[in-house]
Amino acid sequence: MKVFHCGRCDQLVFFENSACTSCGRTLAYLPDRNEMGTLELVEGDQWRLLAPQTRALTYRLCLNYSRENVCNWSVASDDPNPYCLSCRLNRVIPNLSRPGTREAWARLETAKRRLIYSLLCLALPVSGKVDEPQHGLAFDFLADLDPGTSEVTFIPTGHLNGVITINIAEADDAVREARRLQMHEPYRTLLGHFRHEAGHYFWERLIRGTVRVYVFRQLFGDERQDYGQRLHRHHQQGAPADWERSFISAYASAHPWEDWAESWAHYLHITDTLETALLCGLSLQPRRSNEPEWKPEIADVGQRDLSFDQILERWFPLTYVLNNLTRGMGLQDAYPFVLPPPVLNKLRFVHEVIRGWESSVPHRRNE
Repeated sequence: MKVFHCGRCDQLVFFENSACTSCGRTLAYLPDRNEMGTLELVEGDQWRLLAPQTRALTYRLCLNYSRENVCNWSVASDDPNPYCLSCRLNRVIPNLSRPGTREAWARLETAKRRLIYSLLCLALPVSGKVDEPQHGLAFDFLADLDPGTSEVTFIPTGHLNGVITINIAEADDAVREARRLQMHEPYRTLLGHFRHEAGHYFWERLIRGTVRVYVFRQLFGDERQDYGQRLHRHHQQGAPADWERSFISAYASAHPWEDWAESWAHYLHITDTLETALLCGLSLQPRRSNEPEWKPEIADVGQRDLSFDQILERWFPLTYVLNNLTRGMGLQDAYPFVLPPPVLNKLRFVHEVIRGWESSVPHRRNE
């Protein structure tokens, strides 16, 4: 994630902000420029950037920003779609008449925008079902309670044919923590769900039907094994006793598709966190020579500018700091995972697949 500043007073602002905490100016993320824009209202629903060199650029606020207050992205003024690049991917949203649902939806959208930001920065294809009915991406946010019949049915979070379904109960911290304990997971977040399910989607887009599937099978196993049977066995018997030697998580051992999705999610965890640390100018200068050291160059380093070996070289010292900081706050480790050689080989493959796609399309601006 980049470091953003208010264009009016230069205050540091977060990716999730809709107003500057210092001067109060309206903020919106501008996907076309990859920046948080500071806006002033021109007339009607038209806004323009405050920066002198870009005052000719005009935008509208996403309809889910101006009407629903669950988004903070913008739409170019000449774009006929009322929704931003992230919100137009929604196929089903929750029933907002139910108490607490709007707040849950807002948390889902916050995590989804983080995912879409990373996909855009990695130059991965992000198009909806309207533009690409067969290969496009869509999101369904559903609840266990059927609004028509008042019957309770379990809605599993998952992916099918480009549609990512998220159960809105996952936006409830207490529910999510209970499920984490029930599933014996060290880590369970909304953003993790989005990244994992996106991994399933991109397996379909980038691996299926290509020569990469042969390398995939060497690393992850044969995906043609019965998926339902493997999942059932995993839920009944659990992971193999030695799963830590070859898998990034216990759930990754359930089926090669899950192994890929878990590896994909972790690659996004790693690259996004690493980019944030790099662009914040973080460095480690230990007092002893045998402690983790990190002195990155102060430069505009993005996710696509590092080789996989450079990513690993920086990631391991960063996890040392992250975990020590969270322990100091009385929290669990920010990254409670071990990466043995087989897992590193899988992550390297994810990296190579993304870079292979990225090299075939123009880079987006990273100003």
